[in-house]
Amino acid sequence: MEPWDQRVARILVKPLVRSPVTPNQLTITTLLVALAGAAMLAQGSAYWANWGAGLFVFARFMDHADGELARQKDMKSKLGYYLDYVSGGLSYGALFICMGIGFRDSELGLWAIALGAAGTISALGSVFTNLGIDRAHEDIDTDEGEAVGYPGFAGFELEDGIYLLAPITWAGWLYPFFIAAGIGAAVYGLWALWELARLKRHH
Repeated sequence: MEPWDQRVARILVKPLVRSPVTPNQLTITTLLVALAGAAMLAQGSAYWANWGAGLFVFARFMDHADGELARQKDMKSKLGYYLDYVSGGLSYGALFICMGIGFRDSELGLWAIALGAAGTISALGSVFTNLGIDRAHEDIDTDEGEAVGYPGFAGFELEDGIYLLAPITWAGWLYPFFIAAGIGAAVYGLWALWELARLKRHH
């Protein structure tokens, strides 16, 4: 079943189809918005965390828009394919390290930065493992590959959990979310490695 956020993105980008905006421009803009949101989370205050979480979630939703725009404009490219992966990796990498910096004065102390760094390493590493999974699926054609599919159910994917960042932050539960997300990033990294190894065994 196609993810719900992708369906919504398909509708929202329709006004851009006849505009000069390109999918790659949208990808870069989305990355900049995500980095701005992550930087706000590094400030260590509830005020900036609330704004940063909302901005980051908005950016991650808009991450689906570039691909939809590329399809509707028939502007798929290998550059866009790789740029999308790099944008996602940098976005999540920045999120984890910035949350860690933001919680440096919590009970975790410097361990917060260490946990954030671990999440960042996992996020950046997943860029390469996911690209490897795509190649194993032989999804890269002469124009552009399709991004790896995430585990999902009823129109929701594993990565959609990031949308909870905003309401959780606004409710004052960012701290436990940070700890759980750091562990979750490591688990996802291990899943991606296992999936890549499994696919390679079958080729």
